[in-house]
Amino acid sequence: METMQHHCEHMHSCCHSKHHEDSHEYTIFILPIISFSLLITGIILQHQSTWFQNTNIQFIWFLCSFLPVGFPVMKEAWKSLLTKDLFNEFSLMVIASVGAFAIGEYPEAVAVMLFYTIGEILQDKAVDRATRNIRQLLDVRPEQVEVFRNGRYHTVSPREVKIGEIIEIKPGGRIPLDGILKDSQAIFDTSALTGESVPRTISKNEEVLAGMIISGQAVHIQVSKTYENSSLARILELVQNASERKAPAELFIRKFARIYTPVVVLSALLIIIIPALISIINPSFHYIFNDWLYRGLVFLVISCPCALVISVPLGYFGGIGAASRNGILFKGGNFLNAITHINAIAFDKTGTLTTGSFEVISVAHEGITQEQLLYFISSVEQKSNHPIAQAIVHYAKKQGIEISNENSIHELSGLGIEAEINEKKILVGNARLMKKYQINLPQEIQNCTSTIVLCAVNEKYVGHLLLSDTLKNDACKAIKNIRKLGISDIRLLSGDKKEIVNNFASQLGIDKAFGDLLPEDKVHYLEQMTTEPNKSVAFVGDGMNDAPVLALSDVGIAMGGLGSDAAIETADVVIQTDQPSKVATAISIGHATKRIIMQNIVGAIGAKSLILLAGAFGFATLWAAVFADVGVALIAVLNSMRILKMKFQ
Repeated sequence: METMQHHCEHMHSCCHSKHHEDSHEYTIFILPIISFSLLITGIILQHQSTWFQNTNIQFIWFLCSFLPVGFPVMKEAWKSLLTKDLFNEFSLMVIASVGAFAIGEYPEAVAVMLFYTIGEILQDKAVDRATRNIRQLLDVRPEQVEVFRNGRYHTVSPREVKIGEIIEIKPGGRIPLDGILKDSQAIFDTSALTGESVPRTISKNEEVLAGMIISGQAVHIQVSKTYENSSLARILELVQNASERKAPAELFIRKFARIYTPVVVLSALLIIIIPALISIINPSFHYIFNDWLYRGLVFLVISCPCALVISVPLGYFGGIGAASRNGILFKGGNFLNAITHINAIAFDKTGTLTTGSFEVISVAHEGITQEQLLYFISSVEQKSNHPIAQAIVHYAKKQGIEISNENSIHELSGLGIEAEINEKKILVGNARLMKKYQINLPQEIQNCTSTIVLCAVNEKYVGHLLLSDTLKNDACKAIKNIRKLGISDIRLLSGDKKEIVNNFASQLGIDKAFGDLLPEDKVHYLEQMTTEPNKSVAFVGDGMNDAPVLALSDVGIAMGGLGSDAAIETADVVIQTDQPSKVATAISIGHATKRIIMQNIVGAIGAKSLILLAGAFGFATLWAAVFADVGVALIAVLNSMRILKMKFQ
């Protein structure tokens, strides 16, 4: 048996096929308008014309009013019956309308089907508009682009541009395709992709992504990916496909609708049958079949559960859309739900809470000036591609040091570099290099656990540089915001030296830190965490070397960065901006979505229950039942979309 959700979600053709063209949006109201006109005319004639008092004339008139809206629904009910799907919204409305005709309540029989049809059309328009708004918010690519061909620029669709071609984007224009910047430097607004308000500076030969906005100048970009394979296209596909991964609340609603509708039909029958049985047992009880049939029909109309089966998946889709606007990608409603249960988070260090790039944090010199020390070390390190060497050269240039290129350099594997500068023997490297040449070092250096680069001139120690990875700007804020959400179990797992990891943990306010870990060690630690009672663990890593731990955790969160294929493939949640503070944002969005979903479920079930009781005891009419059903559904849909207007830290 197909579930009620199938009918409500797919918007059956009789009432609400997909309509994106303006002309179709008007034509779908033609049949309801005809039905409404005949209904109002019939009601007026009932009260003002004697010839219309004939029951047969009334029946024919209201039947003509009923058919424009009733026939499509009856057709769908028959199709469902052929597939052995007996209990659905079509059959409920057909039974209610036919029953009303049977007891002579002709206007109400028409009203049931008319307002059901109008309600479904309006409901469909609300859902369709909401989902289209989410797609439009995410898909910010322009429809045309200037591409350089045959010596001049041509205006074409981005879909027609090939890899390797050069496109030109005017100031203020959106980038339609991923590519490589060919100008020296440009400033881009990435807020459409990441939710980040601070503009980003991109230099020549660096990657530019579709959806960015160029500020202040025209730029030229060499296309690196086709329209269909761009990072933004992949993000859009990910958001669309996320709806296939159902959250527990959605699965509950599916099961609920499967059981709920047959129970309601049975209850409506009992409302009619039980009073009849009571009248047989107790003759003093006055039983009027038409009155109790009417109450049963009201009960049926009110029972349609579309408010639930539409608003719950739409609520999760809205949450996924809101997260995407904030630079966070959830791979499904199930992960949006799972993140609300997280009560422990383990962070990787390098590239997650830190920038992954070294900086010189201290310079110590003996017997020579600081400028001379930087001159010797940077001149030796300038040709190395090692991140530490590059950080030293960068620091020296910032200090205005002129680096010598006329050097004789000999690299000593695992130790450092031996060089000759201005007829002086220069040694640059670690403590083992100094020990090899029997160079005495100060005691505090021998006990130093930080990243240190030592220098000796003519086999005499002259100074050293201390370097460190640096915390991201929002790393401390990230930990603080997570604690505000009530998550106190925060741990730091890293392959870096234990002393360095402890130092960063102290700066961040993290109590539990573990260093010198290989990838398999991280897996071991996370396995221990997940086996602790009532522990739901998220792991936050860079999505590359942390793949096993991301897979093992209850929710894997990757600092994917813009366009990181590995992160998007591995994790359950991807932070596009590489900002650890977005972890708290993701959890907040999860909680906001869950609150809205629960509001819809409790509100809809509560409202339905009250109106069902009112109908069973004869306090509600078919008119009220239809209005109540449509109203509850529309309120639930509108409530589901509130999350798109919410602001998150």
